[in-house]
Amino acid sequence: MSITPESIETLLNSHDFGDRLRAVNQIRQLPSEIAFPLIQKATQDSNPRVRYAAVSQIASLGKHNPELAETILRDRLQDEEADVQAAAADAIGALGLTNSFTALQQLYQSTSEWLVRFSIVAALGELGDCRAFDLLKEALDSGNELLQTAAIGSLGELGDARAVTILTPYATNPDWQIRYRLAQALSRLEGEACRITLEQLARDEVVQVAEEAKSHL
Repeated sequence: MSITPESIETLLNSHDFGDRLRAVNQIRQLPSEIAFPLIQKATQDSNPRVRYAAVSQIASLGKHNPELAETILRDRLQDEEADVQAAAADAIGALGLTNSFTALQQLYQSTSEWLVRFSIVAALGELGDCRAFDLLKEALDSGNELLQTAAIGSLGELGDARAVTILTPYATNPDWQIRYRLAQALSRLEGEACRITLEQLARDEVVQVAEEAKSHL
């Protein structure tokens, strides 16, 4: 049976959430200008798995209509399911929707879900908005290693010179993955302190960290 907009529409209207989830997956096979209107309905589905799958696709389909995509994603930032909120934050970052910075910031401050916070921190790096510096610094100081790793990467992407002072102490962090991400981040920043820290990381006992640092010297 061939996949058509009509067949997908039928599945989206099914009482069986499995049919609706299959419809969202089939939407990937359609051109974006046809797929985008169909995916919108699924972002409001009663089942969180369907909403998650649909919101995740907005990261690519939203390029067809960024303004409408932003409206949809901001709405899903308020979803009752953390996975859906995280997917919305991921999509906002992927689409570079800088007007949603305040919405991301407010959600970060109000949620206790680490996954949502992680997605927001990662998205802020992709947005490249310098207003994110203080929030990323807060994430860096959180004590959560996953958040710290994401914050280091995003501070590098942000390219704000203020990041150098707060990043370089992580060259001695016991988690080699944090040191590895630090080497990547410092490669995006400038200054003598960056060079000195990269030289230190180039002598790291973990091969992956040392090689990454050397590649940026």
